[in-house]
Amino acid sequence: MSHSGSIILPVGTQVVTSVDLRQPGGEPDLPRGAVGVVVVAPTDAEHSYRVRFVDGREVALRRSEIAVRSVEQRAGLERSDGEGLAESLYEHIIYRCIVGSRAYGLAGGESDVDRRGIYLPPADLHWSLAGVPEQLERPATEECYWEARKFLTLALKANPNILECLYTPLVELATPLAGELLAMRESFLSKLVYQTYNGYVLSQFKKLEQDIRVRGEIRWKHAMHLIRLLLAGITTLREGYVPVQAGEHRERLLAIRRGELHWDEVEAWRLSLHRELDAAYSATRLPERPDYARANAFLLRARRSAAMLGEG
Repeated sequence: MSHSGSIILPVGTQVVTSVDLRQPGGEPDLPRGAVGVVVVAPTDAEHSYRVRFVDGREVALRRSEIAVRSVEQRAGLERSDGEGLAESLYEHIIYRCIVGSRAYGLAGGESDVDRRGIYLPPADLHWSLAGVPEQLERPATEECYWEARKFLTLALKANPNILECLYTPLVELATPLAGELLAMRESFLSKLVYQTYNGYVLSQFKKLEQDIRVRGEIRWKHAMHLIRLLLAGITTLREGYVPVQAGEHRERLLAIRRGELHWDEVEAWRLSLHRELDAAYSATRLPERPDYARANAFLLRARRSAAMLGEG
């Protein structure tokens, strides 16, 4: 719940007092830092919470008199220069590529340029108590860069967006270290592809259903990407590489996006591709799991290189 932009803490939230609470005569009642739980939440930001403390007492307190316990405990670890730090980390990008419609060969005049990649933070920042963000984002320019470990973890889980980063033909920046990663990209392919691509297809299908339910019509871009994901998953399982460009299917996919194919035809194609995906999974030569050891060895080399740069 929210009111006038203020978030209302839900019942059950553990809180601590942020001020000393005193009795009318001035005697200390509850010291700053006393722990309680919200038992009644107000309907707006103008009214008080009812908080129960460990001794059973219930006290009416304003939002300014309490803090969320988990947030309060993290307070000393937060960086005061968060925004400035994030900007400085863009200097440590080791890989930048273009994904999305432009990489697929499906871009229209309104399509954005989606840039993705990896950054390797300096060792002293990575080792510090505050650590570094798992990803850097610039929504205005459609940019997102994952910290090296996060990127590798997602790749090992066969995340389609991450695998496309490794296989896109549109690479703008690749340091020698990133070149090593691209040379071992097949290490991230495994039978997990079947699970993750199925999961993403289900997500796209849910969007289609929501479009029909809310708007009364299909958003054809979602339909196009559902089919594209199925096609990509089939090729990955059959051939052992991730096809980013639409290739021979480009014109038919664009026809879907333009709404030129009847839904029955799109649905028939979808069901046929699901059967092909199942068959590709049954016959795939991909391993059960990706090469965790090779990915870990790469990450250790990357961390050592960051440490050596810091010493220099």
